[in-house]
Amino acid sequence: MQAEASSLTIEELLARNEASDLLRFSTAGSVDDGKSTLIGRLLYDCKSVYEDQLQSVKNSRINRSTGPIDFSLLTDGLRAEREQGITIDVAYRYFSTPRRKFIIADTPGHEQYTRNMATGASTASLAVILIDARKGLLPQSRRHSYISWLLGIPNFAVAVNKMDLVDFREDVFREIEAAFREFAGRLGGLDVTVIPLSALEGDNVAKRSTRMDWYEGATLLEHLETVPVAASMNLADFRLPVQYVVRPNLDFRGFAGQVASGAVRPGDTLMSLPSGRTSRVRSLTTWDGDLAEAFAPQSVCLTLEDEIDISRGDMLVHPARCPHISRRVDATVVWMNAQALEMRRPYLLKHTSSVVSASVTRIVHRMDVNTLEPQPASRLELNEIGTIEIETTRPLFFDAYRTNRATGAFILIDPLSNATLAAGMILEPKQDDSPKLRFLTGRVTPEERYSRNSHLPVTVWLTARTELAWMLERRLFDRGCQVQALADDVENRLLPQLAAMFNAAGLIAVCSADFRPEPGPNIIVFEPDQLPPKDLDAVEFILRELEKRGVFLPGDFTVAEGI
Repeated sequence: MQAEASSLTIEELLARNEASDLLRFSTAGSVDDGKSTLIGRLLYDCKSVYEDQLQSVKNSRINRSTGPIDFSLLTDGLRAEREQGITIDVAYRYFSTPRRKFIIADTPGHEQYTRNMATGASTASLAVILIDARKGLLPQSRRHSYISWLLGIPNFAVAVNKMDLVDFREDVFREIEAAFREFAGRLGGLDVTVIPLSALEGDNVAKRSTRMDWYEGATLLEHLETVPVAASMNLADFRLPVQYVVRPNLDFRGFAGQVASGAVRPGDTLMSLPSGRTSRVRSLTTWDGDLAEAFAPQSVCLTLEDEIDISRGDMLVHPARCPHISRRVDATVVWMNAQALEMRRPYLLKHTSSVVSASVTRIVHRMDVNTLEPQPASRLELNEIGTIEIETTRPLFFDAYRTNRATGAFILIDPLSNATLAAGMILEPKQDDSPKLRFLTGRVTPEERYSRNSHLPVTVWLTARTELAWMLERRLFDRGCQVQALADDVENRLLPQLAAMFNAAGLIAVCSADFRPEPGPNIIVFEPDQLPPKDLDAVEFILRELEKRGVFLPGDFTVAEGI
């Protein structure tokens, strides 16, 4: 490989480097398992350490290794890290070989810094789990492995380190290998490779060891260069969380953000959430010019053919592949703060480009990282992992984390101190056991229905105001609207589905029930304290609100901005 590279011109080397793929991987494991030493050794053997950096390490007064170089100092750069011989913060390092480019996240092993480990692993496609051959599989190793699995990392390279301290014995290695494979089997869906090595001596790191001839597998570097890493990015569901509205003059209005998943092209029809309005993409603008296509994780400024009210926190999606929309989500969280999680306490939830107020309504269970068994819990302490139910003040537009890492992740923030409290992974929404109404939408387009009806199809939701629903239906009908009231004095869970059917037919649905529906792009909920107590006054109030939201305009029903 080195001889081949030396025969290439600089242009050929740059072209080959640009064409090679990138692997992001993180280290994980318990304290003093040798994570920093392993990464330093890997960089040293791959000739990815600058001469002045190497000389600085050699001249350092700190050297805890038995050799001339303390390889851990190549990644542990903080003063406290060098003095204590531990990793505190995440250290990112880049290196490359003729086969592949790499970004390493060297993460701390102390339980106190588990939150830093989760941060480093959040963007990785492979986790290198270190295990001290003398100590075997420790609780912190299990915790880090479990967190890596929760974060959607599909590939595990288990490095059984310090084999030199157990005389390179095969039986020690096989015992640890069997224990980890049994643990990984309970997680499921993992590709696990176990490698015996000595980070200090260099055995099976970049070069094959002559002292472990019983091992016939790949070295760590060979595995990193050849492991097939499937793209973790969701390429099917287009999601663009809007971060900023670009308005330099009256002739340009663009919506800037990073494509979270999927792809988009000029001419594609997109829907804006939460308004539900649709438009076609006019252009995809970047600093280097317009693009013919944008895909994750590119940052673009997107312009639309129609004027739609869109702001930061909104999301642009393909109408045929919408995300889940709800104020209530189930999620697995890693609690990262010394102050325990408290139910019903106000938190801030940051999801994509949106920040909303939220509270934890229920702790479903806490996970025992040793047995992987759920346990009942009334609170979550520092570094504990659990499943919770969250309610937000505004709807979230999300996917399950296993489907889309970008729109399935969030963090909880303390509104007073602005400290990050937890990292969360949203679970697939529970399936409702109530009967489902299924129907075909037919061949008449929504545009044709709008052209005939002169109003948008929406659902007006009232809480237990049956007489008001009948009165509102009559007023809307007298104005020329296609409308149907759905009122029930019992908790009929089919009402939202019936309303959706009427909306699909271009009608306005007016619902009155004793419960609230899940928020949706076509649902307008009027809270009891919003409405005047008298029905006549409430009807006038609702009509004015519908006009403001663009369902129709007074008199001529011309097209408005959106709901």
